Amino acid sequence: MQIFGVDIGGSGIKGAPVDLEQGELATERFKVLTPHPATPDGVADGVRQVVEHFDGPCDRVGITFPGVVTGGATVRTAANVDKSWIDVDARALLSEKLGGLPVTILNDADAAGVAEMQFGAGRGRKGTVLLLTFGTGIGSALFVDGTLVPNTELGHLELNGHDAEKHASTKAKEDHDLSWEHWARRVQKYLAHVEMLFSPELFIIGGGVSRKAHKFLPLIKHIKAEIVPAELQNNAGIVGAAMTASRAA
Repeated sequence: MQIFGVDIGGSGIKGAPVDLEQGELATERFKVLTPHPATPDGVADGVRQVVEHFDGPCDRVGITFPGVVTGGATVRTAANVDKSWIDVDARALLSEKLGGLPVTILNDADAAGVAEMQFGAGRGRKGTVLLLTFGTGIGSALFVDGTLVPNTELGHLELNGHDAEKHASTKAKEDHDLSWEHWARRVQKYLAHVEMLFSPELFIIGGGVSRKAHKFLPLIKHIKAEIVPAELQNNAGIVGAAMTASRAA
């Protein structure tokens, strides 16, 4: 069975067929820019472009969404895409755009966490593990003894009177031209707040910035939990989406 994973982000939509035995992309991923405004039809067209880029059969598609998804279908929040997504049956819309292919949809950080817990930095870890993805926003995936607590969306915790992701995301670093040292202090403050609430044994730091973990993780102090970079880096969402689709088959 050939299963694709597609990761919808605030800036890009990327995907690839996935080798589910190895937990890695079966071929180089393909990416298109997220349309602006990121309306349901526009984003769904982007997903279709990604899937149609690849030759060969596709049996199922797992798709991530940057927001809360309930019942495996319905979008409830849309912080970094157009608000017209709210209450849309994303599974039905995306399946229709893909010619009736079976579609599985879940929160983007949850998908990344699923992949990291099986194939990456969380492999074999019990207790409370929290994956945080830093990018356009901050995504979160919370696991208790390997079981996912879905749709936590901890990037929207209040910090300094605003959503934490407005203060500590990678986009905030870029928008305000922050040094690694300055941004690391913001991330540290955010991690301390989350640690106070959930007391995880392990933080896994994901998203595109995980490729540069050596530039900022050593600067983060006074956090009791172990902090490690994601091993699947920015491919984790694609892999986790495909894994979730395979389990629904």
